[in-house]
Order: sequence, then C-alpha cells, then structure tokens
Amino acid sequence: MSLLKENDNDMPHIEIYTTAICPYCVRAKMLLKNKGARWEEIRIDRDQQRLHEMLNRSNRRTVPQIFIDDQHIGGFDDLADLDARGKLDHLLN
Repeated sequence: MSLLKENDNDMPHIEIYTTAICPYCVRAKMLLKNKGARWEEIRIDRDQQRLHEMLNRSNRRTVPQIFIDDQHIGGFDDLADLDARGKLDHLLN
C-alpha cells in the first residue's frame, strides 16, 4: 500500500516492513499519514524473501521496521521518539 502526495518528487522514499496483525505497524502508518507522508508497505508475512531482506537490512526481527531514504529508523517507538524530539519533520521534508 502506498499513500500518494501531490509533490511525490519532494517526498523521501519511506519503506515500512509490516505484517497483517501488527498494532505498531498501524500506529507508524497513522503517524506518517498525519505528517502527509507516503510510503511503500512491504508485507513480510506474505513473502519469505522480503522477510530475509528486512532481517539483513535492519538486523531486527520485529515489525514494523522503517526506512527513510535507505536510513534505518527502527520501529514505531523509534519513529515516535524522532517525532517527539522534533527530528522526524526534518527527515520527511
């Protein structure tokens, strides 16, 4: 799933590795949606190869795993912490 914004070229590339049943994934997507961001959702429960990709990129087994312009952000707590410290907007603009 991707949410689109009018100025697609001005937005960073956001990837979120998720599963079907993941409340923290929902919270991460809601936070990004409220910021006007778009993302690529990668469902690791549907594709074993994407699971291995996530493990190699993040060295973590939990979801969500979030990347902004190939920079590993971490999970929802990490994303929310960036937002609370005023650093998320800088990454999204």
